[in-house]
This record gives sequence, structure tokens and C-alpha cells, in this order.
Amino acid sequence: MLLEKLLQDVEVESQYDKSIDIVDIATDSRKVQKGDIFIALQGTNFDGNDYIKKALENGARLVVSDKLQGENIIKVKNARKCYALICKNFFQRACDKLKIIAITGTNGKTTVANLCGQVLNLCGRQTAVIGTLGAKINDKIVETGLTTPDPYRLYSLFQKIQDEGIKYVVMEASAHALYFNKLAGIRFEVALLTNITEDHLDFFENMENYAQAKYLLFKNGATKSAVVCGDDSFCEYLLSVCKVPTLSYGLSSKEDLYCKNVEMNTTGSEFDIVYRNKTVHASTNLAGFFNVKNSLACYAICKTIGLKTKEILRAFKLILPVEGRFNIIPLPNNCSAIIDYAHTPDGLKNILQSAKQLAGQGKLVVVFGCGGNRDSQKRPLMGKIASSLADHVIVTSDNPRFEKPGDIIDEIVSGIDGKCLVIEDRAKAIEYALSNFNHGHTIVIAGKGAENYQEIKGKKYPFSDFEIVDDFLRKYKN
Repeated sequence: MLLEKLLQDVEVESQYDKSIDIVDIATDSRKVQKGDIFIALQGTNFDGNDYIKKALENGARLVVSDKLQGENIIKVKNARKCYALICKNFFQRACDKLKIIAITGTNGKTTVANLCGQVLNLCGRQTAVIGTLGAKINDKIVETGLTTPDPYRLYSLFQKIQDEGIKYVVMEASAHALYFNKLAGIRFEVALLTNITEDHLDFFENMENYAQAKYLLFKNGATKSAVVCGDDSFCEYLLSVCKVPTLSYGLSSKEDLYCKNVEMNTTGSEFDIVYRNKTVHASTNLAGFFNVKNSLACYAICKTIGLKTKEILRAFKLILPVEGRFNIIPLPNNCSAIIDYAHTPDGLKNILQSAKQLAGQGKLVVVFGCGGNRDSQKRPLMGKIASSLADHVIVTSDNPRFEKPGDIIDEIVSGIDGKCLVIEDRAKAIEYALSNFNHGHTIVIAGKGAENYQEIKGKKYPFSDFEIVDDFLRKYKN
């Protein structure tokens, strides 16, 4: 692709030959091939500018940097934003031809994105979904590795989606992706904020910085319209400053769209939705009170993009639970296992409150851990929440990464009020809970959801909470 076309919309601060032809894009000097353009990105633990010489030796035709300029080096205002725009241009600006919906927030992104994808497809709007569970394109799952893929992967997915004739995309937008300008160049149809609660403070340091990263999705013309949950202070602030048409939703009648008369059981929920002084009755196959809010978010998005009420409500009755999100598995002796991805204090609190309500007179047991090399401040908080809501707490390992599992567990236990059981081996912890709390109990297995691996010292080992439960059931039947 000609450099002039590749650098469309990029803020360039040095002269360059527009007629140069570029073969491909690289951000890793080791992977540069002859004719590529190398983007020198600065990360937390590396600086691509230190590898410019290596990239040129490996055949890079040009280098882009926001620090340096010179022979074969083009200086730009912002290298990360430039990287996203270059990828957009390289993949034929496909995102401009799609109607893209973005979901951000600490909790609920994956569920809301997948619910919206299901509803849109059921309503005849062919839709792809990109997020934590990968990219779902025409019922095929493509692994992406991150909640929001890096620009090269993301914009190549947009081109693939457009080539397959799909018009709509629902995607998760992480705080890191927004902070690093991964979504530069996309004009969203709708952007939604679910909530802002404690997470990723190992990177953002404080809640204000974290919130400001989320707010980027709603600034500088990034979206045509907004949907915001009005149930927490950070969301309320966004509602007060958002400069595009905005719809608020939540559990309070002060919101533009809210619900009442909620009824729930282990197979789903029913509730009334009030919007513009009109009330309609909705029913879904989703258990848990927090999923009522997720359904409201989905409904608000669908109304914002113009779907009819009748078709949304019809689709609501057909949507399926999202894999790894409050999945209820019946067990012998009137027991249940609930597998959920909850890995933040607010997320754990939400699922335990819903599980406790569904458990009725039975005891509530929780098995959970915390990820390594991530925000350590939330560990004792999650321990405190677990002990305050569950009757029995089993602390185990999650994805320890490069930390010692025992150290992570100690930090969780420091916040627990009362007794708990520590079983470091996650499989053994789950098996213990299933074997010993087997008469009318509800067992929440939190933290990993649909993940099929456990990350230890840089390597991902096959592991699935679902498989552990399935193995237990097979042994029980035999």
C-alpha cells in the first residue's frame, strides 16, 4: 500500500515520500520483514525506539516514531494513535462501513456485548461480537487473546466481518485499549458504560485515572450516542458532561429507562421495563439480579439503534446465558454449581448476592482466588466480601502468573472475617467443595469463567472449571 494512503488521517510531523510502497505493518523488530513499516511503540516495560536499528537491519522500509526523526524515520504526534490509524487504512477502512457498538465498564462488558449480539441476530441484523470470549463471526469463534484486540488484529477482523456481509459489530472496549488509543479511527454508533468499580489499579494507580480512561470512549466524537448506567457516582459524572445524545438506565425511576416488579429463579427472570412513560413486560433465561441490569443495558442499546420493542422482547425470550457468566449447573441432592468469571470486588459481590438469593434455605459456598501480577489491593477486599456473604469460603489459586500462589492467597485471607479453608490446588479445591457440600448447597466457583487454561510462570496449562465439575458428575454417576 502506498505510504500516502497508509498515513491518511495521521498527524505527521516530518516530511516523507508519499510514493513509497509498504508491504505490511510490524511493532516487533524481530518479526519485521522486507518492505514493512515498523511502528516504534513505547510500553510499560519496553520502548520500541530502542529497536529501530534492529528493525531497519531486518528489512523495514520505514520507521514511525513519536520521539525520533531522520533518514527512514517518520515522526508523528502520537505513535499509538498512528498505529491504529495505519491499521485502519491498511485494512481498507472497513470499520467505516460497519455499525459498531462499544461496551465498556468494569463488570458486565462480556455479558452485555453477547446479549446484544444475540438480540440483534435474532432480530435479523447480522452481527459479529468481539470481546473476552474471542470474535464470533457467523457462528465461528476466532481467538483474539485480549478483551480488545491490538489494532492490527482488530482492524483485520473488521475487514473479515465486512467481507462476510455483516453490518453490525458489538465489541468490548477495555480501559487499557482506550488509554493506548487502540480504537482510534472508529466512530461508534453507540457506546455504553456499565459501571466503574475497582480494578486494574496496578496500572492506573487510582480510580480517577481508571475512570478517565473509560470516559475516553465518550469524548472527541468517538461515538454518535451514549448509554450510561446511572447507578454509581462515576457514571453519574459522565451523564453530566457527555456531549452526545445520552440515555441513562438503572434500577431507579430517575433514570430514562428502568425496571420494576423483578421476579427471579434458577432458570431466568421476569421484570417490567419502563421507558418514556410506557411499561412493557420482559422475560429472559438469565438468572441473577445483576443480569436484570445487563438486560436493561441491552434493551437500551437496541432502542437507541432503532429496534422495535416487540422484536426485542421476542428475542429476550430466546437469548441464552453467556458462557462462563453465572452458568448454573444442577448437581445431585438438590445442589447447584455456579461458574462465573467474577474477578473484581464488585463482580464477586454481585454474583454472591444473586447466588444467595437463589440458594434459599441452603448454604452458600464460594471457591475463588485472585490473579497474579494484577491489582493486589483488591485481594483482601474480595476476601472480606466472600466471608460476609458466603457461609463457607474456600480460597484457592486462579492464574498466579509469575507470583507465588501462596502469597496471593495470604493477601486474600488477610481480609477474611472468620474461618476459611485454603486449598491451593484449584482442581482439588473445587472437588472438595463438590464432595463435602453436597446436600442442598449452592457452590459458586468464581474467577475464571470460560477460561480453558491456568497461567503459571508464563505458560498456559489446560484447565477448565467446567471440566472439573463435569468430571465430578461422571464419577458420581458411576
